[in-house]
Amino acid sequence: MVQPFATPAGVRRIVEAAVAAPSVHNTQPWLFHHLRDSMTVYADLRRQLHVTDPLGRCLGLSCGAALFNMRLAIRMTGYEARVLPLPAPRGAPDLLAVVRAVPGEPPSPNEQRLHAVIPHRRTNRFPFDGRLLPHETVVDLVVAARHEGATLVMLDGRAARTVLDMVAAAERALSRDEAYRCELSPWARDAPDAEGVPRRAFGPRPDGTELPLRDFGLGASREAARFERTRQIAALFTGGDSPRDWLVAGQALQRVLLTATAHGVSASLFSQPLDLPDNGRRGEPTGTLGHLQMLLRLGYGPPVPAVPRRPLHEVFNTRR
Repeated sequence: MVQPFATPAGVRRIVEAAVAAPSVHNTQPWLFHHLRDSMTVYADLRRQLHVTDPLGRCLGLSCGAALFNMRLAIRMTGYEARVLPLPAPRGAPDLLAVVRAVPGEPPSPNEQRLHAVIPHRRTNRFPFDGRLLPHETVVDLVVAARHEGATLVMLDGRAARTVLDMVAAAERALSRDEAYRCELSPWARDAPDAEGVPRRAFGPRPDGTELPLRDFGLGASREAARFERTRQIAALFTGGDSPRDWLVAGQALQRVLLTATAHGVSASLFSQPLDLPDNGRRGEPTGTLGHLQMLLRLGYGPPVPAVPRRPLHEVFNTRR
């Protein structure tokens, strides 16, 4: 076995896997630094959304998703990824994790399957066809979250409707917030050099008030379409709500999303209720399940294009 950090090609494969992760508004708020036998994961604080994410929760989830991809890429070499999260939270607020590789067992078939679909995972904001997820698929998604120390719950009809009403109310409130609109605008531009979410990935706007998808500030300028009538909504929880829990949530979310992709299931995310200005209750648990970290819409959607990625020279060994 070749130590995964031993060659430039091995390091590159690991970083390429990490940067394929999803992130809030495709901000890709991460930096990676390689030192001989380890990789350090930093938050790129210049890309933090200070209006909707003042505490860095979404930033932590985004970097956690990248960390999970990194772990998978290391496993493909037969090594285990040993992660030290938040090793210096006071002295270096942007330092999120140090990852070392130690000899391990060959990757399992499931690990190989999840790694293989990393390039194919997409956020799908288009209409789904309404087919229900098989029970076995739902079980795999729940187990995926549990494997990372989180809880995924599928919501039934009434609970799903309540949650979607909550998302719709949050979307309306955010759309009236000028500071929010100004912060979102640079990440929702359709230009060749633009970063964030390109117009081709927005999807159509739901006809009427069917589904509270994020508007991205475009209003009625998008073409309208009829979305699925049966909404399959899942909620992701963690036991706590600290920066360490946000990293856990991001890794769990990415394992769930890759598991969904491996099953041919599409997913989009709802975070609007969590993006509202802190009302003093953010740190309180949601019932017995813990702290809500993300809401997911699941189903079977059409193929969607990839969104742009930052070039490796911007995110690798660039931190000063």
